[in-house]
Amino acid sequence: MPWPLVKLVPKKTHFRFVQFATIAAVASILAIVGTFASIFSGGFQENPIAVYQAAKGGPGDKLGAIVAHGFNLGIDFKGGTLLELTAPAPVDIGRVRAGLAAMGLGDIQVQSFGDPRHALIRFQPETNNPGAEVEVVKQHIQTIIPGVTFSRTEVVGPKVSGELFTSGLLALGLAILLMLFYIWFRFEWQFGLGAVMALFHDTVLTLGIFSVFRLDFTLTVIAALLTIIGYSMNDTVVVFDRMRENFRKFKLMKSGDIIDLSINETLSRTMMTVATALLASIALYLYGGPTLNPFAICMIFGIVVATYSSIYIAAPALPLVGERPGAPGAKLEPKPRPEDARG
Repeated sequence: MPWPLVKLVPKKTHFRFVQFATIAAVASILAIVGTFASIFSGGFQENPIAVYQAAKGGPGDKLGAIVAHGFNLGIDFKGGTLLELTAPAPVDIGRVRAGLAAMGLGDIQVQSFGDPRHALIRFQPETNNPGAEVEVVKQHIQTIIPGVTFSRTEVVGPKVSGELFTSGLLALGLAILLMLFYIWFRFEWQFGLGAVMALFHDTVLTLGIFSVFRLDFTLTVIAALLTIIGYSMNDTVVVFDRMRENFRKFKLMKSGDIIDLSINETLSRTMMTVATALLASIALYLYGGPTLNPFAICMIFGIVVATYSSIYIAAPALPLVGERPGAPGAKLEPKPRPEDARG
């Protein structure tokens, strides 16, 4: 039995997307410029020159310090202490988190690990004596959970966490580059250029949300960004595939008309996919807890931006790099006449 609300989705639409492509491009460029301004100014709160001068190391290290100040980095990227505990009964994650928050430890992450009796706690020491502070935290946890035992204690230094942050950004760049080769292999290089522009747009704007609003930037956000890259590419490939078919089918139709036709033909599929993905992400945000909130926010915003970019960035970018063979505007070869064949 089909979902009743599907009947509300029109089978055919005739929206003129291309005529707003220039306005959308200007808005996207301004948003990207604003994102970089936020990243290099600590969310519009710091002077990048002062951060550069205060940072230690070479020019690369100092530029890295400026980028690091552009985000509200979590324990994964700032360094901190990890405790793995085992309780005689299922751990009340909310109670443990509230108890540790009352100690004023700053950024705290508490999550289940394995079964309900195991949990992981991450926090960043606020003093120069992290060993003593860890013991205080353990004693406080023992008052919250009687009979708890600690099976692992690890300290992540700032050097290791900084390398982790750099590796995460490199992973995003490598993913975008590999997507370029994928589109180039499946379609043509003109399509690949539009796809990479869309992926760059989606990644930068999603990073901008975390920079401007100072949301926690953790390893789960990197995972969400990689997921968004895959989602954006999937949405773009669907539109590109229909465009390629229409380019071959309507050889004399204008580029803008073919782009509008292709987007309209895939629009219902796009909207249904977006709705499904958003429902899952919103549910994750509402019920996933504080640990998964950054991941859910990244997914929600990224899905919306990826849908926008597949319509207004990737597809309209194709005419900017010239017509491909068989594209609209190409002249059809005249068919030979019978009298020509007789000579």
